[in-house]
This record gives sequence, structure tokens and C-alpha cells, in this order.
Amino acid sequence: MKKTVFALTTLAALMAAPMAAQAHRAWLAPTSTVLSGADAWVGFDAGMSNGVFIPDHAAMRLDGLVITAPDGSVAQPENMMRGRYRATFDLHLTQPGTWRIANVMSGFGATYKQGGEEKRWRGSEAEMATAIPADATDVVRMRSMNRVETFVTLGEPTDIAPTGQGLELVPVTHPNDLVAGEAATFKLMQDGKPAADQTITVARGGTRYRDNPEEITVVTGADGGFSVTWPEAGMYWINASVRTPSAGDQIAMNAQYNGVVEVLP
Repeated sequence: MKKTVFALTTLAALMAAPMAAQAHRAWLAPTSTVLSGADAWVGFDAGMSNGVFIPDHAAMRLDGLVITAPDGSVAQPENMMRGRYRATFDLHLTQPGTWRIANVMSGFGATYKQGGEEKRWRGSEAEMATAIPADATDVVRMRSMNRVETFVTLGEPTDIAPTGQGLELVPVTHPNDLVAGEAATFKLMQDGKPAADQTITVARGGTRYRDNPEEITVVTGADGGFSVTWPEAGMYWINASVRTPSAGDQIAMNAQYNGVVEVLP
């Protein structure tokens, strides 16, 4: 990315990204999460919408799509298409175990003043050190990292290794082994460390056909752990966001997690 000042993109807009995503919820929803056989195909829809899994606002850009196979290798999507309200693709499951499908977006930005004029910059971390002029004042640096993901399993579930990057969900209960009426436990981690005292929002799909949004809110413990008892079967959206202000030379952090899991009867 060029060392360019973006006149139309403010750091304030970047810092508000989690709230914007909350208003228009980001989701990556599979057609199935638990499959059997020697191989299988799964389709995916990805969008930004007012209600979860209802394509009514905008398709999700999939520039950061990373599909991790059970053996740790990177797989490729097939039949990708981006429409007005949703993006779609297919995945051929060619090996048994749990597949991680994630769209990860990250970047760096800054606002500052130079000669009394407000300026803004976006680019990579490596560029940041030299991109901001030495005579700049009121400098605010920010890193943003958003993860939208889901999991599918062919045959027996396998372990899911954390990436240690950004905000992520680390399963204690496997995400493809969720049953209505039973409690499931997860940990919320930020850059490999527990994200304590963070609010988790869980919402069940199908809001178009009921008046009650049926959202669940829980708070993470000191170890980042939290539990959810699923009220009934269905596809669920899990959201968390962490915003750390800038302090001295510390870069402000704006991280968001959006996960999709299926709860079976």
C-alpha cells in the first residue's frame, strides 16, 4: 500500500468500525457444519446485514479469506461470486477433520497535525515509522484487526490451533459438537492472551420469523473463558470487540470477532 494520505477515510471512522459492524453484523455462514463420508462439499454465504444471516445490506469482501484444512495446509475456495447483498463460495472437503474458514482483515492508520493542518494516513506497520513526518503533532496511531469465521467438520472433529493474532475464539467445547440445552465453553483471546471482562453477544438466526431477537450476553472471566447454554437448535452468531485507546507510544487497538456456529437438536 502506498504512503498516501486518504482524505476521505478518517481514523475516527476506523475506530468506530466495531460499532458499525455491530449495526450491520458480519457473518460467514455454511450450509452444513457436520458431514460424513470420504469427501463432501459445503457452500458459504458471507454478508453484512441488520439481522444475522439475512442478506439485506451488503456483500462481504473476501480479500482476507483463509481456509485451513485439518492438516494445517491452506485450501482454496471454488465458485466464488460477489452479489449485491452476499458473497458466496464452495469448499471441497477432501480430508477428514475440522476445517477453519476465516476472513481476516487488518491494517494500520493514524491521524496527526502538520503545520496546523489535520492529516490522515493508512498503510502497513512497516511503513508507519517513516510515514508520519517528524514535525507532526497530536499523533494518534491505530491498528485494526477483524476476524469473521466458522468451522466445518468431515467425520470426527479434530483440534483447532489458535493463531495468536488478533481477537479469536479458542474452543474448549468443540464448535462442531454443540447441542441444544447443553452448555458449551470457549475462551476469548487477544494476540494469544486472555481477553478478560469482555462482553460476548450471542444471537440465533431466524429473526425474520419472530419478534424476539433472543440474544444472549455473557462476560468473559479472568482467563477469557465464558459459557453458553444453547436454548434451541439453529445457527448462532457470536460477537466480541475490544478497543484499547492510544497511550504514549502505544498503538490503539480496535479488534473484532464474529463467529458462526451450528447447534444441533
